[in-house]
Amino acid sequence: MNLQELNSLPEADFIAALGGIFEHSPWVAEAVEGHRPFASVSVLHQAMVEAVEKAGVNKQLTLIRAHPDLAGKAARAGNLTDASTSEQKGAGLDRLDDAEYERFHRLNDAYKQHFDFPFILAVRGFEGKGHDKYSILSNFETRLQNTPEQEISEAVRQIARIAKLRLGDMLTI
Repeated sequence: MNLQELNSLPEADFIAALGGIFEHSPWVAEAVEGHRPFASVSVLHQAMVEAVEKAGVNKQLTLIRAHPDLAGKAARAGNLTDASTSEQKGAGLDRLDDAEYERFHRLNDAYKQHFDFPFILAVRGFEGKGHDKYSILSNFETRLQNTPEQEISEAVRQIARIAKLRLGDMLTI
């Protein structure tokens, strides 16, 4: 689909088309639907990010908590969205051995116990510069030292990066 087609969709179809860009959070698409037409994918992305930033911490936490653990039980069981599955596969998280999986599990648990939400990292990068299991583990350990406020901000920033990649996958120019 291209941006012109997206801009011309009826409201419900527009929201449905963009509902998964921000994981299980169609409210983000709802928040920007009335601002159409968007001049570029970048403008659309920025509007969606601003909607998240303006939503307040409670809604941001709901968005953050809608994300799965990296290399978590849901991933191992095949219970992620197609986008999350692809992103985690691209970082090699589908090829962890048992010891690596256990290390991710321990870090996920420690992170959630400390912050009360899952660790979020845009594992897929721009221009092929994504993360691998080693850089993800390093980020985990570094970010466990942050304050809750720092981590909410960082999680929202990472979610915005994920959304930008997903929009790029979805829309042609």
